Amino acid sequence: MVTFLPSRPGRLADVPSFARTIGGAESNVACALAAAGHRAKWVSRVGRDGFGDHLVEAIASYGVDVSAVGRDALRPTGIYFRTATDRSADEHEVAYYRAGSAASAMSPTTVPYADVTDGRILHLSGITAALSDDCLALTRTLTARRAGRPLVSFDVNFRSGLWPHGGDVLRELARGADMVFVGEDEAEQAWALHGPEAIREALPEPRVLVVKRGGQGAVAFERREEPTRTPELRPQAPAGSAPRPQAPDRLEAPAGSAPAADTVTFVPAPTVDVVAPVGAGDAFAAGFLSGTLRGLGVRERIRHGHLMAAAVLTVPGDLAAPPARAHADRLVALDDTAWERLHLGPGWTRDHGDDQEEGRTP
Repeated sequence: MVTFLPSRPGRLADVPSFARTIGGAESNVACALAAAGHRAKWVSRVGRDGFGDHLVEAIASYGVDVSAVGRDALRPTGIYFRTATDRSADEHEVAYYRAGSAASAMSPTTVPYADVTDGRILHLSGITAALSDDCLALTRTLTARRAGRPLVSFDVNFRSGLWPHGGDVLRELARGADMVFVGEDEAEQAWALHGPEAIREALPEPRVLVVKRGGQGAVAFERREEPTRTPELRPQAPAGSAPRPQAPDRLEAPAGSAPAADTVTFVPAPTVDVVAPVGAGDAFAAGFLSGTLRGLGVRERIRHGHLMAAAVLTVPGDLAAPPARAHADRLVALDDTAWERLHLGPGWTRDHGDDQEEGRTP
């Protein structure tokens, strides 16, 4: 969607002007991954209107492949306005204008299966599933377990305003994914579950379950299995160019193998001077997925998720330039004491090189 950010705090009725930007769970993840140096493709539908032009051009400017974005001549591009307050605050307001939008018309017939399954990871969101019956049918198709599919990542993203009674459907979709992200607070709202262990008990199927605990940190449950590798076709680099680094092959559990016990990893979040909280969950998912593509351990993946989230938390919009990979890797490599001393504020993503003070980034 096109997002309109308020020029000042206050009720929507009192805000005199708004700045136009972009937003949307899956597109946020795609932009963050592309900005972090990965190949990413965004698959969606927008109207054949100026807002659709803006979305496609803005997302492409991050380096995202937008070749599979459909243009709908009959339906408009979705837009929304929000206040400057935290989503959880009582005074927070959001005005969505996406009923009947082009994106809400996505379905198994309008989105070719090949367009969304040719990558290493397919990332989905519960928000899209809530937009319409057709969108739900598409999400069900993509989370259905089948041979040869990519690793399916699913961010629950429960929004009570979209479907207050959608908890059962979201649980069904999450159980079909390989990797699931869910906030502890939204699991309580959607499923009346309290604590990471209860959430894992309700979602035993995903190989990786990440429970976000807000400013406290995040805990990951990772099921250990001996994987089998299947070959994956990758685009060839142009003649004469340096070869691109290759992502790991798809990982699939061997047929008939019994799941091993979980490895449980908790990583505290660094202290962050928050400018605006919107988009942090998408950024966390992008950081974790980036670490997954790089073959990093789960502890490092969570830390990269925290850093990506911190980049967004310290800017006004839904997207932020991530730290340079070398900068992020230096922070991720800190010992536990130094990591817990991290205090990140606006501008922290600038790479301070050898002058960076260990344990604190301004």
